[in-house]
Amino acid sequence: MSFNTFLKKIFAYTPQSKYSYELSETQPQNNEKEIKIQKSVSSSLPENIDFLTVTYNALINSDFNMRKFTLNAKGKQYNGYLIYIDGLIDSEIINNYVLKPLMLKNKTNSDSSSETLILNKNNDLNYHTTKNPNLEDIIFNSLLPQNTIKTSKDFSMVINYINSGFTCLLVDTLDVAFCVEAKGFETRQISAPQNEIVIRGPQEAFVENLRTNTSMLRRIINNENLIIEQLQVGKITKTQVAFCYMKNITNDDLVNEVRYRLSNLEIDSVTNSGNLEQLIQDDSAILFPQIFATERSDRACNNILAGRVVILVNGSPYALIAPAILLDFISSPEDTNLKHQFGNLVRLIRVIAFVIAMLLPSFYVAITNFHQELLPTELAFAISSMRKSIPFPVIFELLIMELSFELIREASLRVPSAIGQTIGIIGGLVLGEAAVAANIVSPLLIIIIAITGICSYAIPDFSLNFTIRTFRFLYTIVAYVAGFLGISFVLFIMLILLSKLQSFGVSYFSPYLPVGNKNTEASFYIRPIWKREKRSNFLNTKKPNQENTISMKWKNN
Repeated sequence: MSFNTFLKKIFAYTPQSKYSYELSETQPQNNEKEIKIQKSVSSSLPENIDFLTVTYNALINSDFNMRKFTLNAKGKQYNGYLIYIDGLIDSEIINNYVLKPLMLKNKTNSDSSSETLILNKNNDLNYHTTKNPNLEDIIFNSLLPQNTIKTSKDFSMVINYINSGFTCLLVDTLDVAFCVEAKGFETRQISAPQNEIVIRGPQEAFVENLRTNTSMLRRIINNENLIIEQLQVGKITKTQVAFCYMKNITNDDLVNEVRYRLSNLEIDSVTNSGNLEQLIQDDSAILFPQIFATERSDRACNNILAGRVVILVNGSPYALIAPAILLDFISSPEDTNLKHQFGNLVRLIRVIAFVIAMLLPSFYVAITNFHQELLPTELAFAISSMRKSIPFPVIFELLIMELSFELIREASLRVPSAIGQTIGIIGGLVLGEAAVAANIVSPLLIIIIAITGICSYAIPDFSLNFTIRTFRFLYTIVAYVAGFLGISFVLFIMLILLSKLQSFGVSYFSPYLPVGNKNTEASFYIRPIWKREKRSNFLNTKKPNQENTISMKWKNN
Protein backbone atom coordinates (compact mmCIF):
# COMPACT_ATOMS: atom_id res chain seq x y z
CA MET A 1 0.00 0.00 0.00
CA SER A 2 1.44 3.37 -1.04
CA PHE A 3 1.66 6.31 1.31
CA ASN A 4 -0.93 8.32 -0.70
CA THR A 5 -3.39 5.45 -0.59
CA PHE A 6 -2.86 5.16 3.15
CA LEU A 7 -3.60 8.88 3.65
CA LYS A 8 -6.69 8.74 1.45
CA LYS A 9 -8.03 5.79 3.36
CA ILE A 10 -7.69 7.61 6.66
CA PHE A 11 -8.59 11.20 5.74
CA ALA A 12 -10.54 11.10 2.48
CA TYR A 13 -14.29 11.72 2.62
CA THR A 14 -16.49 9.04 1.08
CA PRO A 15 -20.13 10.04 0.69
CA GLN A 16 -22.62 7.59 2.10
CA SER A 17 -25.13 6.00 -0.20
CA LYS A 18 -27.90 5.96 2.42
CA TYR A 19 -28.69 8.29 5.29
CA SER A 20 -30.93 7.79 8.28
CA TYR A 21 -32.94 10.88 7.38
CA GLU A 22 -33.16 13.50 4.66
CA LEU A 23 -34.63 16.97 4.33
CA SER A 24 -37.12 17.63 1.57
CA GLU A 25 -39.07 20.64 0.46
CA THR A 26 -42.04 21.15 2.75
CA GLN A 27 -45.34 21.47 0.98
CA PRO A 28 -48.03 23.69 2.52
CA GLN A 29 -50.77 21.71 4.16
CA ASN A 30 -54.44 22.26 3.57
CA ASN A 31 -55.01 23.88 6.93
CA GLU A 32 -52.22 26.42 6.23
CA LYS A 33 -54.00 27.46 3.04
CA GLU A 34 -57.23 27.82 4.94
CA ILE A 35 -55.66 30.16 7.51
CA LYS A 36 -54.76 32.69 4.82
CA ILE A 37 -58.42 33.02 3.78
CA GLN A 38 -60.10 36.14 5.18
CA LYS A 39 -62.80 34.26 7.13
CA SER A 40 -65.67 36.04 8.83
CA VAL A 41 -67.15 35.07 12.16
CA SER A 42 -70.04 32.68 11.66
CA SER A 43 -73.26 32.43 13.65
CA SER A 44 -72.45 28.74 14.12
CA LEU A 45 -70.32 28.32 17.24
CA PRO A 46 -68.87 24.88 16.28
CA GLU A 47 -67.71 26.29 12.95
CA ASN A 48 -65.91 29.18 14.68
CA ILE A 49 -64.26 26.88 17.21
CA ASP A 50 -63.09 24.52 14.46
CA PHE A 51 -61.51 27.42 12.60
CA LEU A 52 -59.63 28.69 15.67
CA THR A 53 -58.58 25.14 16.61
CA VAL A 54 -56.94 24.68 13.22
CA THR A 55 -55.50 28.20 13.13
CA TYR A 56 -53.75 27.91 16.51
CA ASN A 57 -52.97 24.18 16.29
CA ALA A 58 -54.84 23.76 19.55
CA LEU A 59 -54.10 20.03 19.79
CA ILE A 60 -50.35 20.66 20.20
CA ASN A 61 -50.25 24.28 21.35
CA SER A 62 -49.87 24.16 25.13
CA ASP A 63 -50.62 27.81 25.99
CA PHE A 64 -53.72 28.19 23.80
CA ASN A 65 -56.84 27.71 25.91
CA MET A 66 -60.55 27.49 25.09
CA ARG A 67 -63.04 27.62 27.99
CA LYS A 68 -66.53 26.34 27.27
CA PHE A 69 -69.38 27.61 29.46
CA THR A 70 -73.11 28.37 29.50
CA LEU A 71 -74.16 32.02 29.21
CA ASN A 72 -77.35 33.37 30.80
CA ALA A 73 -79.11 36.23 28.98
CA LYS A 74 -82.77 37.27 28.65
CA GLY A 75 -83.80 34.30 30.76
CA LYS A 76 -82.27 31.90 28.25
CA GLN A 77 -79.05 29.94 28.11
CA TYR A 78 -76.52 29.99 25.27
CA ASN A 79 -73.34 28.08 24.64
CA GLY A 80 -70.22 30.21 24.77
CA TYR A 81 -66.45 29.93 24.49
CA LEU A 82 -63.63 32.02 25.92
CA ILE A 83 -60.44 31.87 23.85
CA TYR A 84 -57.18 33.24 25.23
CA ILE A 85 -53.45 32.59 25.44
CA ASP A 86 -52.19 31.58 28.85
CA GLY A 87 -49.46 33.90 30.09
CA LEU A 88 -50.81 36.98 28.33
CA ILE A 89 -53.98 37.38 30.38
CA ASP A 90 -54.92 38.07 34.00
CA SER A 91 -57.02 35.21 35.37
CA GLU A 92 -58.61 37.41 38.03
CA ILE A 93 -60.01 39.75 35.39
CA ILE A 94 -61.50 36.85 33.43
CA ASN A 95 -63.01 35.23 36.52
CA ASN A 96 -64.49 38.37 38.10
CA TYR A 97 -65.40 40.56 35.14
CA VAL A 98 -66.16 38.09 32.36
CA LEU A 99 -67.23 34.65 33.60
CA LYS A 100 -69.16 35.70 36.73
CA PRO A 101 -71.44 38.27 35.02
CA LEU A 102 -72.10 35.86 32.16
CA MET A 103 -72.59 32.61 34.06
CA LEU A 104 -74.20 33.56 37.36
CA LYS A 105 -77.88 34.35 37.26
CA ASN A 106 -78.86 37.86 38.30
CA LYS A 107 -81.56 40.41 37.58
CA THR A 108 -79.81 41.65 34.45
CA ASN A 109 -79.30 38.39 32.62
CA SER A 110 -82.41 36.62 33.97
CA ASP A 111 -84.95 39.23 32.92
CA SER A 112 -87.11 37.70 30.20
CA SER A 113 -89.53 40.62 29.86
CA SER A 114 -90.13 42.08 26.45
CA GLU A 115 -88.97 45.56 27.47
CA THR A 116 -85.35 45.98 28.45
CA LEU A 117 -83.44 49.20 29.11
CA ILE A 118 -80.41 49.47 26.82
CA LEU A 119 -78.12 52.23 25.65
CA ASN A 120 -78.90 54.10 22.47
CA LYS A 121 -75.91 53.61 20.14
CA ASN A 122 -76.62 56.78 18.20
CA ASN A 123 -76.52 59.02 21.28
CA ASP A 124 -74.65 57.68 24.29
CA LEU A 125 -76.18 60.32 26.59
CA ASN A 126 -79.78 59.18 26.13
CA TYR A 127 -81.47 55.97 27.16
CA HIS A 128 -84.57 54.39 25.69
CA THR A 129 -86.49 51.17 25.95
CA THR A 130 -86.52 48.61 23.19
CA LYS A 131 -89.18 45.98 22.83
CA ASN A 132 -86.83 43.26 21.57
CA PRO A 133 -83.18 44.05 22.35
CA ASN A 134 -80.81 41.73 20.57
CA LEU A 135 -78.37 39.47 22.37
CA GLU A 136 -75.32 41.36 21.13
CA ASP A 137 -76.47 44.63 22.73
CA ILE A 138 -77.29 42.95 26.03
CA ILE A 139 -73.87 41.30 26.27
CA PHE A 140 -71.98 44.42 25.21
CA ASN A 141 -73.90 46.95 27.33
CA SER A 142 -75.01 44.96 30.37
CA LEU A 143 -73.15 41.72 30.92
CA LEU A 144 -69.47 42.62 30.41
CA PRO A 145 -68.37 45.13 33.09
CA GLN A 146 -64.95 45.69 31.52
CA ASN A 147 -63.68 49.05 30.31
CA THR A 148 -62.21 47.96 26.95
CA ILE A 149 -64.29 45.70 24.70
CA LYS A 150 -63.84 45.39 20.94
CA THR A 151 -66.31 43.70 18.61
CA SER A 152 -65.31 42.27 15.26
CA LYS A 153 -66.75 40.08 12.55
CA ASP A 154 -63.41 39.47 10.88
CA PHE A 155 -61.28 36.63 12.22
CA SER A 156 -58.05 38.35 11.15
CA MET A 157 -58.80 41.15 13.63
CA VAL A 158 -59.91 38.67 16.28
CA ILE A 159 -56.62 36.76 15.96
CA ASN A 160 -54.66 40.01 16.30
CA TYR A 161 -56.55 40.80 19.51
CA ILE A 162 -55.94 37.33 20.95
CA ASN A 163 -52.21 37.57 20.18
CA SER A 164 -52.11 40.95 21.92
CA GLY A 165 -53.48 39.66 25.22
CA PHE A 166 -57.22 40.05 24.72
CA THR A 167 -59.77 37.36 25.59
CA CYS A 168 -62.19 36.45 22.80
CA LEU A 169 -65.83 35.63 23.63
CA LEU A 170 -67.82 33.65 21.07
CA VAL A 171 -71.53 32.99 21.63
CA ASP A 172 -73.74 30.61 19.72
CA THR A 173 -76.16 32.26 17.25
CA LEU A 174 -74.03 35.45 17.10
CA ASP A 175 -71.82 36.26 14.12
CA VAL A 176 -69.67 38.66 16.12
CA ALA A 177 -66.75 38.13 18.49
CA PHE A 178 -66.32 40.12 21.73
CA CYS A 179 -62.65 40.85 22.47
CA VAL A 180 -62.20 41.81 26.12
CA GLU A 181 -58.94 43.38 27.27
CA ALA A 182 -57.56 41.24 30.11
CA LYS A 183 -53.82 41.68 29.73
CA GLY A 184 -51.79 40.39 32.62
CA PHE A 185 -48.33 39.37 31.40
CA GLU A 186 -45.24 40.10 33.46
CA THR A 187 -43.21 43.18 32.56
CA ARG A 188 -40.03 44.78 33.84
CA GLN A 189 -40.52 47.60 36.28
CA ILE A 190 -39.43 51.15 35.40
CA SER A 191 -35.86 51.68 36.55
CA ALA A 192 -32.97 54.08 36.06
CA PRO A 193 -31.21 54.14 32.65
CA GLN A 194 -28.47 51.56 32.35
CA ASN A 195 -26.44 52.97 29.44
CA GLU A 196 -27.24 56.69 29.64
CA ILE A 197 -26.10 57.80 33.06
CA VAL A 198 -28.28 60.46 34.68
CA ILE A 199 -26.49 63.16 36.63
CA ARG A 200 -29.32 65.62 37.01
CA GLY A 201 -32.59 64.41 35.59
CA PRO A 202 -35.43 61.90 36.06
CA GLN A 203 -34.40 58.38 37.00
CA GLU A 204 -36.82 56.75 34.56
CA ALA A 205 -35.94 54.70 31.52
CA PHE A 206 -38.08 53.04 28.90
CA VAL A 207 -39.04 49.40 29.37
CA GLU A 208 -40.04 46.64 26.96
CA ASN A 209 -43.79 47.25 27.22
CA LEU A 210 -45.06 49.67 24.58
CA ARG A 211 -48.03 50.97 26.55
CA THR A 212 -45.88 51.67 29.60
CA ASN A 213 -43.53 53.72 27.44
CA THR A 214 -46.34 55.76 25.90
CA SER A 215 -47.75 56.44 29.37
CA MET A 216 -44.36 57.83 30.44
CA LEU A 217 -44.49 60.27 27.53
CA ARG A 218 -48.06 61.22 28.44
CA ARG A 219 -47.12 61.92 32.04
CA ILE A 220 -44.34 64.29 31.01
CA ILE A 221 -46.13 65.97 28.07
CA ASN A 222 -49.48 66.73 29.63
CA ASN A 223 -51.09 68.00 26.45
CA GLU A 224 -53.88 66.82 24.18
CA ASN A 225 -51.85 67.63 21.05
CA LEU A 226 -49.51 64.72 21.72
CA ILE A 227 -50.42 62.18 19.04
CA ILE A 228 -49.41 58.52 19.37
CA GLU A 229 -50.15 56.59 16.18
CA GLN A 230 -49.78 52.82 16.25
CA LEU A 231 -49.32 50.29 13.47
CA GLN A 232 -48.03 46.76 12.92
CA VAL A 233 -44.68 45.90 11.33
CA GLY A 234 -43.76 42.35 10.32
CA LYS A 235 -46.00 39.86 8.54
CA ILE A 236 -45.26 37.13 11.10
CA THR A 237 -44.49 38.93 14.35
CA LYS A 238 -46.94 41.82 13.73
CA THR A 239 -44.87 43.95 16.09
CA GLN A 240 -46.67 46.97 17.51
CA VAL A 241 -44.84 50.18 16.57
CA ALA A 242 -45.92 53.63 17.73
CA PHE A 243 -44.64 56.97 16.52
CA CYS A 244 -45.26 60.04 18.64
CA TYR A 245 -45.34 63.72 17.72
CA MET A 246 -46.95 67.04 18.63
CA LYS A 247 -49.80 67.81 16.26
CA ASN A 248 -49.48 71.58 16.65
CA ILE A 249 -45.65 71.64 16.38
CA THR A 250 -44.26 68.87 14.15
CA ASN A 251 -44.12 69.40 10.40
CA ASP A 252 -46.76 67.34 8.57
CA ASP A 253 -44.30 66.30 5.87
CA LEU A 254 -42.01 64.74 8.49
CA VAL A 255 -44.92 62.85 10.05
CA ASN A 256 -46.08 61.59 6.66
CA GLU A 257 -42.57 60.45 5.76
CA VAL A 258 -42.23 58.48 8.99
CA ARG A 259 -45.65 56.96 8.50
CA TYR A 260 -44.83 56.07 4.89
CA ARG A 261 -41.56 54.32 5.74
CA LEU A 262 -43.06 52.35 8.61
CA SER A 263 -46.09 51.31 6.56
CA ASN A 264 -44.03 50.06 3.61
CA LEU A 265 -41.81 47.43 5.15
CA GLU A 266 -42.24 44.02 3.53
CA ILE A 267 -40.54 41.92 6.19
CA ASP A 268 -41.50 38.89 8.24
CA SER A 269 -40.27 40.03 11.64
CA VAL A 270 -39.08 43.07 13.58
CA THR A 271 -38.11 42.24 17.14
CA ASN A 272 -36.36 45.39 18.38
CA SER A 273 -35.67 49.01 17.58
CA GLY A 274 -32.19 48.20 16.24
CA ASN A 275 -33.70 46.21 13.37
CA LEU A 276 -36.23 48.94 12.63
CA GLU A 277 -33.55 51.64 12.63
CA GLN A 278 -31.66 49.89 9.84
CA LEU A 279 -34.86 49.49 7.81
CA ILE A 280 -35.92 53.15 7.80
CA GLN A 281 -32.62 55.06 7.71
CA ASP A 282 -31.78 57.00 4.55
CA ASP A 283 -28.41 55.52 3.56
CA SER A 284 -27.31 52.15 4.92
CA ALA A 285 -23.87 52.41 3.28
CA ILE A 286 -22.82 55.33 5.50
CA LEU A 287 -21.33 54.17 8.80
CA PHE A 288 -22.43 57.25 10.72
CA PRO A 289 -25.73 56.76 12.57
CA GLN A 290 -28.70 58.61 11.06
CA ILE A 291 -31.31 57.96 13.75
CA PHE A 292 -30.36 58.23 17.38
CA ALA A 293 -31.70 55.95 20.05
CA THR A 294 -32.32 56.77 23.68
CA GLU A 295 -33.59 54.94 26.73
CA ARG A 296 -34.37 58.17 28.60
CA SER A 297 -37.97 59.34 28.56
CA ASP A 298 -37.02 62.96 29.27
CA ARG A 299 -34.78 63.10 26.19
CA ALA A 300 -37.55 61.65 24.04
CA CYS A 301 -40.03 64.23 25.33
CA ASN A 302 -37.63 67.12 24.74
CA ASN A 303 -37.24 66.05 21.13
CA ILE A 304 -41.00 65.69 20.67
CA LEU A 305 -41.47 69.23 21.95
CA ALA A 306 -38.71 70.38 19.59
CA GLY A 307 -40.69 69.11 16.60
CA ARG A 308 -39.22 65.66 16.00
CA VAL A 309 -40.84 62.23 15.85
CA VAL A 310 -40.19 59.51 18.43
CA ILE A 311 -40.65 55.88 17.39
CA LEU A 312 -41.34 53.19 20.01
CA VAL A 313 -41.18 49.44 19.34
CA ASN A 314 -42.97 46.93 21.52
CA GLY A 315 -40.35 44.70 23.16
CA SER A 316 -37.52 47.25 22.98
CA PRO A 317 -36.50 49.65 25.78
CA TYR A 318 -35.05 52.16 23.31
CA ALA A 319 -36.85 54.96 21.48
CA LEU A 320 -35.79 56.06 18.01
CA ILE A 321 -35.73 59.80 17.33
CA ALA A 322 -35.88 61.21 13.80
CA PRO A 323 -34.51 63.22 12.16
CA ALA A 324 -31.00 63.19 13.64
CA ILE A 325 -28.01 65.43 13.03
CA LEU A 326 -24.34 64.98 13.89
CA LEU A 327 -24.50 67.22 16.96
CA ASP A 328 -27.18 64.99 18.50
CA PHE A 329 -24.68 62.16 18.90
CA ILE A 330 -22.13 64.22 20.83
CA SER A 331 -24.77 65.86 23.02
CA SER A 332 -26.37 64.71 26.22
CA PRO A 333 -29.58 65.75 28.00
CA GLU A 334 -27.37 66.77 30.91
CA ASP A 335 -25.97 69.62 28.81
CA THR A 336 -29.21 71.58 28.97
CA ASN A 337 -29.95 70.61 32.58
CA LEU A 338 -26.76 72.34 33.71
CA LYS A 339 -25.89 76.03 33.43
CA HIS A 340 -25.06 76.95 29.87
CA GLN A 341 -21.41 77.70 30.76
CA PHE A 342 -20.92 74.18 32.12
CA GLY A 343 -22.81 72.60 29.22
CA ASN A 344 -20.69 74.39 26.62
CA LEU A 345 -17.48 73.33 28.38
CA VAL A 346 -18.57 69.69 28.42
CA ARG A 347 -19.52 69.77 24.74
CA LEU A 348 -16.15 71.26 23.82
CA ILE A 349 -14.40 68.48 25.72
CA ARG A 350 -16.47 65.89 23.82
CA VAL A 351 -15.54 67.39 20.44
CA ILE A 352 -11.85 67.25 21.41
CA ALA A 353 -12.33 63.64 22.53
CA PHE A 354 -14.08 62.88 19.21
CA VAL A 355 -11.10 64.15 17.19
CA ILE A 356 -8.51 62.44 19.39
CA ALA A 357 -10.33 59.09 19.40
CA MET A 358 -10.53 59.05 15.61
CA LEU A 359 -7.20 60.57 14.52
CA LEU A 360 -4.55 60.30 17.27
CA PRO A 361 -3.18 56.82 16.32
CA SER A 362 -3.04 57.79 12.65
CA PHE A 363 -1.20 61.03 13.52
CA TYR A 364 1.34 59.00 15.47
CA VAL A 365 1.92 56.66 12.52
CA ALA A 366 2.17 59.53 10.01
CA ILE A 367 4.63 61.53 12.11
CA THR A 368 6.91 58.62 12.96
CA ASN A 369 7.00 57.37 9.35
CA PHE A 370 6.86 60.52 7.20
CA HIS A 371 6.89 63.76 9.17
CA GLN A 372 9.52 63.51 11.88
CA GLU A 373 10.45 67.16 11.28
CA LEU A 374 7.22 68.21 13.02
CA LEU A 375 8.52 66.92 16.36
CA PRO A 376 10.89 68.81 18.66
CA THR A 377 14.38 67.39 18.47
CA GLU A 378 14.39 66.06 22.04
CA LEU A 379 11.04 64.31 21.54
CA ALA A 380 12.18 62.82 18.23
CA PHE A 381 15.32 61.42 19.88
CA ALA A 382 13.22 60.06 22.77
CA ILE A 383 10.83 58.27 20.42
CA SER A 384 13.74 56.90 18.41
CA SER A 385 15.47 55.55 21.52
CA MET A 386 12.24 53.91 22.74
CA ARG A 387 11.67 52.21 19.38
CA LYS A 388 15.33 51.14 18.96
CA SER A 389 14.68 47.73 20.52
CA ILE A 390 11.30 47.16 18.82
CA PRO A 391 11.68 44.63 15.96
CA PHE A 392 8.31 45.40 14.29
CA PRO A 393 7.22 48.32 12.09
CA VAL A 394 5.05 50.94 13.76
CA ILE A 395 1.87 49.87 11.94
CA PHE A 396 2.19 46.29 13.20
CA GLU A 397 2.94 47.55 16.68
CA LEU A 398 -0.10 49.84 16.67
CA LEU A 399 -2.52 47.28 15.24
CA ILE A 400 -1.48 44.71 17.86
CA MET A 401 -2.30 47.11 20.68
CA GLU A 402 -5.51 48.36 19.05
CA LEU A 403 -6.79 44.81 18.58
CA SER A 404 -5.77 43.90 22.12
CA PHE A 405 -7.64 46.90 23.48
CA GLU A 406 -10.76 46.02 21.46
CA LEU A 407 -10.60 42.42 22.68
CA ILE A 408 -10.35 43.58 26.29
CA ARG A 409 -13.27 45.94 25.78
CA GLU A 410 -15.42 43.24 24.17
CA ALA A 411 -14.50 40.65 26.80
CA SER A 412 -15.38 43.01 29.66
CA LEU A 413 -18.82 43.55 28.08
CA ARG A 414 -19.64 39.87 27.52
CA VAL A 415 -18.55 38.35 30.82
CA PRO A 416 -20.68 38.70 33.98
CA SER A 417 -20.62 42.22 35.38
CA ALA A 418 -19.00 41.09 38.64
CA ILE A 419 -15.73 40.28 36.86
CA GLY A 420 -16.04 42.56 33.82
CA GLN A 421 -14.22 45.49 35.43
CA THR A 422 -11.55 43.15 36.76
CA ILE A 423 -10.81 41.88 33.26
CA GLY A 424 -10.54 45.42 31.94
CA ILE A 425 -8.15 46.61 34.62
CA ILE A 426 -5.99 43.48 34.92
CA GLY A 427 -5.95 42.86 31.18
CA GLY A 428 -4.84 46.40 30.40
CA LEU A 429 -2.16 46.53 33.06
CA VAL A 430 -0.76 43.04 32.57
CA LEU A 431 -0.79 43.07 28.76
CA GLY A 432 0.61 46.58 28.51
CA GLU A 433 3.42 46.00 30.96
CA ALA A 434 4.27 42.60 29.48
CA ALA A 435 4.28 43.97 25.93
CA VAL A 436 6.69 46.75 26.90
CA ALA A 437 8.94 44.37 28.84
CA ALA A 438 9.04 41.96 25.88
CA ASN A 439 10.03 44.78 23.50
CA ILE A 440 6.91 44.24 21.39
CA VAL A 441 5.59 47.81 21.73
CA SER A 442 7.03 51.07 22.95
CA PRO A 443 5.87 52.82 26.15
CA LEU A 444 4.75 55.87 24.15
CA LEU A 445 2.39 53.72 22.09
CA ILE A 446 0.79 52.38 25.27
CA ILE A 447 0.09 55.99 26.31
CA ILE A 448 -1.42 56.81 22.90
CA ILE A 449 -3.69 53.74 22.95
CA ALA A 450 -4.80 54.54 26.52
CA ILE A 451 -5.63 58.17 25.65
CA THR A 452 -7.50 57.06 22.53
CA GLY A 453 -9.56 54.54 24.52
CA ILE A 454 -10.43 57.07 27.23
CA CYS A 455 -11.52 59.64 24.63
CA SER A 456 -13.73 57.07 22.88
CA TYR A 457 -15.54 56.46 26.17
CA ALA A 458 -16.32 60.18 26.37
CA ILE A 459 -18.66 59.90 23.35
CA PRO A 460 -22.20 59.57 24.77
CA ASP A 461 -23.73 57.69 21.83
CA PHE A 462 -22.92 54.00 21.41
CA SER A 463 -23.48 53.97 17.62
CA LEU A 464 -21.14 56.92 17.03
CA ASN A 465 -18.57 55.19 19.24
CA PHE A 466 -18.62 52.19 16.90
CA THR A 467 -18.21 54.50 13.92
CA ILE A 468 -15.16 56.16 15.46
CA ARG A 469 -13.56 52.81 16.25
CA THR A 470 -14.06 51.65 12.67
CA PHE A 471 -12.68 54.80 11.07
CA ARG A 472 -9.70 54.78 13.44
CA PHE A 473 -8.40 51.62 11.77
CA LEU A 474 -8.95 53.12 8.30
CA TYR A 475 -7.10 56.33 9.14
CA THR A 476 -4.25 54.34 10.68
CA ILE A 477 -3.76 52.28 7.52
CA VAL A 478 -3.84 55.26 5.12
CA ALA A 479 -1.46 57.17 7.44
CA TYR A 480 1.04 54.32 7.16
CA VAL A 481 0.71 54.36 3.35
CA ALA A 482 0.66 58.11 2.62
CA GLY A 483 1.09 60.04 5.88
CA PHE A 484 -0.87 63.25 6.32
CA LEU A 485 -1.75 63.22 2.62
CA GLY A 486 -3.66 59.96 3.05
CA ILE A 487 -5.38 61.23 6.21
CA SER A 488 -6.41 64.44 4.44
CA PHE A 489 -7.73 62.55 1.43
CA VAL A 490 -9.92 60.18 3.49
CA LEU A 491 -11.10 63.04 5.70
CA PHE A 492 -12.02 65.07 2.61
CA ILE A 493 -14.04 62.17 1.15
CA MET A 494 -15.77 61.60 4.49
CA LEU A 495 -16.79 65.26 4.79
CA ILE A 496 -18.17 65.24 1.23
CA LEU A 497 -20.29 62.16 1.96
CA LEU A 498 -21.55 63.57 5.26
CA SER A 499 -22.38 66.93 3.67
CA LYS A 500 -24.66 65.09 1.22
CA LEU A 501 -26.18 62.85 3.90
CA GLN A 502 -29.72 63.54 5.04
CA SER A 503 -31.88 62.14 7.78
CA PHE A 504 -35.58 62.32 6.88
CA GLY A 505 -34.90 65.32 4.65
CA VAL A 506 -32.66 67.15 7.14
CA SER A 507 -28.98 67.83 6.43
CA TYR A 508 -26.59 65.92 8.69
CA PHE A 509 -24.58 69.10 9.37
CA SER A 510 -27.61 71.20 10.35
CA PRO A 511 -27.87 73.94 11.48
CA TYR A 512 -24.47 74.86 10.01
CA LEU A 513 -24.86 73.38 6.53
CA PRO A 514 -27.02 74.85 5.17
CA VAL A 515 -26.78 77.90 7.42
CA GLY A 516 -29.72 78.16 9.78
CA ASN A 517 -30.72 79.50 13.15
CA LYS A 518 -27.98 78.55 15.61
CA ASN A 519 -29.66 79.97 18.71
CA THR A 520 -31.46 76.72 19.50
CA GLU A 521 -30.83 73.57 21.51
CA ALA A 522 -29.74 71.82 18.29
CA SER A 523 -26.73 74.12 17.87
CA PHE A 524 -23.32 73.41 19.33
CA TYR A 525 -23.30 76.52 21.51
CA ILE A 526 -25.85 76.33 24.30
CA ARG A 527 -27.52 79.65 25.00
CA PRO A 528 -29.05 80.50 28.38
CA ILE A 529 -32.45 78.93 28.80
CA TRP A 530 -34.19 82.32 28.79
CA LYS A 531 -32.74 83.03 25.32
CA ARG A 532 -33.85 79.84 23.59
CA GLU A 533 -36.73 81.55 21.87
CA LYS A 534 -36.71 79.68 18.57
CA ARG A 535 -37.08 76.06 17.56
CA SER A 536 -34.69 74.66 14.98
CA ASN A 537 -35.61 76.05 11.57
CA PHE A 538 -34.31 72.96 9.76
CA LEU A 539 -37.34 71.12 11.20
CA ASN A 540 -39.79 73.69 9.73
CA THR A 541 -42.10 73.39 12.72
CA LYS A 542 -45.60 74.83 12.82
CA LYS A 543 -44.65 76.91 15.87
CA PRO A 544 -41.18 78.45 15.31
CA ASN A 545 -41.24 80.20 18.70
CA GLN A 546 -41.15 78.23 21.91
CA GLU A 547 -40.99 81.14 24.34
CA ASN A 548 -41.47 84.89 24.42
CA THR A 549 -38.62 87.35 24.04
CA ILE A 550 -39.04 88.18 27.70
CA SER A 551 -39.76 84.88 29.40
CA MET A 552 -38.80 85.79 32.98
CA LYS A 553 -41.45 88.44 33.52
CA TRP A 554 -40.87 88.41 37.25
CA LYS A 555 -37.64 90.37 36.68
CA ASN A 556 -39.52 93.21 35.01
CA ASN A 557 -42.11 93.62 37.74
